[in-house]
Amino acid sequence: MRARKNLRAIFLLLIIIMFSTSTAFSAARRKSKNSYDIIIAGAGTGGMAAAIQAARMGVEVLIVEPSTWIGGQATAAGVSTMDDMSRQSSGLYKEFIKRMRDFYEYHGKSMGTCYWTSNSVAFEPHIGQEFLVALVNEARRKSTIDFLMNSEIISVNKNKNKITGVTVRTPEGDKRYACKILIDATEYGDLIPLCGISYRAGNSMSPFLNPDAMVQEITWPAVIHKYMPTVPDYLKPREPLPGYELAKRNYESYVTVDGYNFKNTYPVQTPVNFMTHNAYRGVPDSSNPYNYDADKQNREYITKTVLNWGNDYPGTYAWNGKRGLPVAYLEDREVRKEVEREALLKTLHFIYYIQNELGEEWSVADDEYKNRILPEAARGLPPEWQEIVKRMPVIPYVRESRRIIGHHTLTSHELLQNSLSYRDGQTSHEFSDAIAIGGYILDLHGANTDADMEWDLGENANASIINRPRGPFQVPMNILIPKGTDGFIAAEKNLSMSRLAQGALRLQPITMMTGQAAGALAAVAVMEKKTPREVHPLSVQWELLNSGVNLSLCKYSDVPETHSLNKSVQVSNLYGIAMPIEYPHSVPFNLSFLDDPVWEMAIIKGEDMGVFGLNELITTRDAARIITNAQNILGMKRRAPSGLEKDKLITRGELAKAVYEAFPALKNIPRKKSSKLPFKIENNRNQDYVTALAHLGILNVYMIDGTFHYGRPVTKGEAVDIIVRACVNFVKN
Repeated sequence: MRARKNLRAIFLLLIIIMFSTSTAFSAARRKSKNSYDIIIAGAGTGGMAAAIQAARMGVEVLIVEPSTWIGGQATAAGVSTMDDMSRQSSGLYKEFIKRMRDFYEYHGKSMGTCYWTSNSVAFEPHIGQEFLVALVNEARRKSTIDFLMNSEIISVNKNKNKITGVTVRTPEGDKRYACKILIDATEYGDLIPLCGISYRAGNSMSPFLNPDAMVQEITWPAVIHKYMPTVPDYLKPREPLPGYELAKRNYESYVTVDGYNFKNTYPVQTPVNFMTHNAYRGVPDSSNPYNYDADKQNREYITKTVLNWGNDYPGTYAWNGKRGLPVAYLEDREVRKEVEREALLKTLHFIYYIQNELGEEWSVADDEYKNRILPEAARGLPPEWQEIVKRMPVIPYVRESRRIIGHHTLTSHELLQNSLSYRDGQTSHEFSDAIAIGGYILDLHGANTDADMEWDLGENANASIINRPRGPFQVPMNILIPKGTDGFIAAEKNLSMSRLAQGALRLQPITMMTGQAAGALAAVAVMEKKTPREVHPLSVQWELLNSGVNLSLCKYSDVPETHSLNKSVQVSNLYGIAMPIEYPHSVPFNLSFLDDPVWEMAIIKGEDMGVFGLNELITTRDAARIITNAQNILGMKRRAPSGLEKDKLITRGELAKAVYEAFPALKNIPRKKSSKLPFKIENNRNQDYVTALAHLGILNVYMIDGTFHYGRPVTKGEAVDIIVRACVNFVKN
């Protein structure tokens, strides 16, 4: 055990050294560097994923973050119990979680510590930040990622409708930086008005915003720990803060000494007992030598949890008689300060309630946050309470921000329809420009009445139930791009969507996925020298697929995720390039229940997967149909290539000729100097076509053969891969 502890200490020390060294390196670089390919405002889940993805693709990134932490809502705000109901993960989010899972498993600990089930995912915020740091440092091997911490963008420079740079307020003074792409990944969408972009806030739109329209409540979480035998004196305040009596009545309705146990049914019967409370947002505890999870028999052993239940602000206190917060919280910095101080105080009252009314030896964890700089919301508190706040998250959990107005606005009805793809015999409702997959209910904390909804988008209070997604859903690329402004991409809770849609897209897993997509879109725009709106979605999708991101809702038993042709088959699903033998036909399931037995049975029966027919031989007519479908997604005139009129099995040589002729632009793509043929090419009448396509990587499906066999018949999987790769080359050039 001692050896393991020493190993962990060495591991954490190495990460800290890596981060401090990298940060110092960044500071040195900034003295002479005033221009970046991409500038990202906000180092939250979306901003960090965007930076890592873009740097991996070889572009230079600067991140501007107002706080002292990276990771946003997942780490800096302490919401490290992952709100992921999609039952699948991919891309950076999957990589991030897997690394932590390996870490915790090595130390004999479960990550299934929250939501009353071991099927959940949770981690300690400081561990999450450490692994984000590691991902950043690895990405720095490919390109620059610099940081400006404790800094904020205060103005945006534009040339007509194109963003060209920013001015940043830093601890050393104001500085100007040029950029090609600006990404807003802030918690509030603060860059949107600075850029002059039209946006929604609550149920109103700029420039005619209603400051009294309502948005969701916020929470200032705290990570608390069980101390044995007793809480240290410096973490046990002697006197309550003003307003405690009101807070006490609020918490008595949520958790009491003799409250109810969770009975695996929703809604939860309240008040609950403290053990049940702790299993709702429980996280692993690195200081505890023993293991636990959130299953019923282990809940009493949980020693670390997050206060993020019953302490929403204003919650039952209400704001002028309403649940939620006014749009003024987003628009007026003075109102924002007032709200965030009250949210912080409400959680401090909770800590006092736990110690003095419940009689529990719990207080803020001493191994999570050790903040030298108090947040502004804590100014003027008594010293004994400042000791508590120093060990609390550095920012509040903000659930709703400004949202850009794009050429399309995603609604809750669209999410429902999309999530019903391939369920109960329905066909595809997939978004062809999908760039992420998530899964969550339409969850609004306050501001959820008819009067708070966007009726112009067909939304009302009842829609939160009627339009609740019934499975994973996709996020389309077009909601990341605003109307009228070039060089700007949204990457957090600020996408072009309704309030109800944001209620499903605001959670940590999906914001990390949309952030990764924003980084890919920005990098592609830089590399292709285009504005984001000029970039074809397929260019971005191919980068994401190559980065391990799943984009299609349709899965096949004969095309597992690890199959070499899986990426091309996903593109085929998105754009309808080739028809499968059989689509999946599973039943809808309950997204709000991680242990849904209906879904578990569907998986056992194999109903969640269809059959693509990967090794099915195709004819010339099949090939012509696939090619014309591909031409359609590229906006080309549908025209079947010559020589495919006679219906027979098509050969490799014939398909190469047909593809080359079907996409004339391929002839104009310059051959890379380093381009090498993936196989030996023998003399044949189709030799020139094969050689040209092989140099572009379009025929990589045949690399394993060593020699190109002109006369061999073509399978559907081979044809789809070749034609998808031809499309990718087409849109990228």
